[in-house]
Amino acid sequence: MTPPQLSSSAPPSLSAFSVTPQLLHLSSSYSLWGLPEGSNERAKIKHEVHLRSARKLQELCFRNGGIYIKLGQHIGQLEYLIPQEYVLTMRESMLNKCPVSSYDQVCEVFKKELGETPDKVFDEFDPKPIASASLAQVHIARTHDGQKVAVKVQHTHMTDTAAADQATVEFLVNTLHRLFPSFDYRWLVAEIRESLPKELDFLIEAKNSVKCLENFRKLSPHIADYVYAPEVHWSLSTSKLLTMEFMDGAYVNDVITIQKLGIHPSDVARLVSQTFAEMMFKHGFVHCDPHAANLLVRPLPSGKRRIFGKKKPQLILLDHGLYKELDFSTRFSYASLWRALVFSDANGIKEHSVKLGAGEDLYVLFAGILTMRPWNRVIDPAVDHLVIKGTDSDRSELQMYASQYFPQISELLSRLPRVILLMLKTNDCLRAVNNSLLQGSSLETFLIIGRVSSEAVVEAKMTQMKSLFSRIDIWFEEFLFEARLLALQIAFWLLRVRNALT
Repeated sequence: MTPPQLSSSAPPSLSAFSVTPQLLHLSSSYSLWGLPEGSNERAKIKHEVHLRSARKLQELCFRNGGIYIKLGQHIGQLEYLIPQEYVLTMRESMLNKCPVSSYDQVCEVFKKELGETPDKVFDEFDPKPIASASLAQVHIARTHDGQKVAVKVQHTHMTDTAAADQATVEFLVNTLHRLFPSFDYRWLVAEIRESLPKELDFLIEAKNSVKCLENFRKLSPHIADYVYAPEVHWSLSTSKLLTMEFMDGAYVNDVITIQKLGIHPSDVARLVSQTFAEMMFKHGFVHCDPHAANLLVRPLPSGKRRIFGKKKPQLILLDHGLYKELDFSTRFSYASLWRALVFSDANGIKEHSVKLGAGEDLYVLFAGILTMRPWNRVIDPAVDHLVIKGTDSDRSELQMYASQYFPQISELLSRLPRVILLMLKTNDCLRAVNNSLLQGSSLETFLIIGRVSSEAVVEAKMTQMKSLFSRIDIWFEEFLFEARLLALQIAFWLLRVRNALT
């Protein structure tokens, strides 16, 4: 698909964000009138209605650009909340095939930022972008000393229309809330108001990438070599231009290319889970936009291999514009909650969900949104109680729950701190990545989350406890959790052996 050209003068369309479960229901009810529930004809017509509506929404997002494409990207991660037709349509087109700015517009940005056109600043500059996202597009170039670089150029219309787009989105969200009181996404307006100016400043993005790698070197040295971010060329970067080391690699959801590189997809899934678990539970500084177009995979430069000859992967993190910091209390509660989820600890789930703002009436729903599992599975002591198979029945079950509990979901989202809402978005992105790599979730993923969250909880407690007896108590707690993790690991291997035999 050839991305359409951006128009800096295109007025925002009020239809571009008018998608709610209620509206989806209204739009399909007319077409399904008189068709018996459960019939093949009804299912076929319903699919066609959703697909047609998804394509119209895609067109509106592209036409308006900027913030609207951001919203389209978010829709592409909400497979538990909206029909699959919307998820697939948005996911296929909104990540790196967005509308592009013309070369004249690119030259305009260069002249304003660096005083020269691209052909003067670089020895070589490809006028055709290799990727285009909601806020910027990327060109390949070569510096005068011969280094191949990727140049991220902000779309020219963003500066002119960002304020108007924010006002339009705020008007739409508030209007929809008045029409449909259960649709309360006013928190989204506040989040856009806070995050968009930071995402539009590429120097903040560059500093975020540096801080991210520093955190891995200082706080997670055991995997620091396996995580990478492109080196920034500071002298060729401004708030609207970002020049970085060019990276060769496979997109994290491109399983065929990953296998051609000699890397096993399950190794990539483990590395992605480990990387973001370390960020969330230990660093408290989290990349909140880890969709597939922002994650590349390449063989570890050192050439290390696994026992059976497969190459070890290195994860390359791109687009560092959207980060969130978790304060000590939030990070501790979030790590404690995930530890409780992995170990089916109903009391721990309730305690830490309430601390994070879910309330005693909605903590069950919060656990369900985090894990995409119904409550009876969340607290099931079975070793694979959180694993999602990725089947059609799994998706249908999730969408049925979403439709049934939409008012409660909206209420929960309005209660939670915005930083936790961004963690939910991050979880949605990572779940989509894992689903691409493994066709579902993996028990090993949850073992990694259980281990890292437990380590983070113990480390946090150790910083708070000064007496010897308190530290002994924490060491004993750590021993018990290590024993439980070992038991889970053994059960995992037995389950794999059983599946292999059957």
